[in-house]
Amino acid sequence: MSKLTYRISYYALYAMFAVILIVLGLFYLGGDAQGADVVVGVDPKMWQPAHTNTLLILIYVLFGLAVAATVIAAVFQFGAALKDSPANAIKSLLGLVLLVVVLVVAWSMGDGTPMQIPGYSGTDNVPFWLKLTDMFLYSIYILLFVTIVAIIASGIKKKLS
Repeated sequence: MSKLTYRISYYALYAMFAVILIVLGLFYLGGDAQGADVVVGVDPKMWQPAHTNTLLILIYVLFGLAVAATVIAAVFQFGAALKDSPANAIKSLLGLVLLVVVLVVAWSMGDGTPMQIPGYSGTDNVPFWLKLTDMFLYSIYILLFVTIVAIIASGIKKKLS
């Protein structure tokens, strides 16, 4: 089974490399955008690649595949751990629960007050996106702080033992 898994992942890796190289080739060598692909309001002297949308779609697809693979692998790993040792499997959910708590706390810390941005008339200056952005920033700060504390604590523990 592991040999089959290895072969599948081997070929999937090189297939993704090929698709990525083809799309990057289209992006860099595919010429200038024409018609509806031209971004209005951008200096006409600036280069606008014709296949920008193709590259963005590829990035979204690869991100979606990465998230799906991570979730599927986590579910299978949890299922295997649940079969071997149910108590340890439940303990393994502690990290996920703590991450959800961090995200909820970071969301509640966020400010949804629309900003006064001179010259901006877009649709993203709304409470949801402002709170989401704040949530990501605050969760980065919290997780970075926890990481630094864990590094220091493990160093102290190693020196003491």
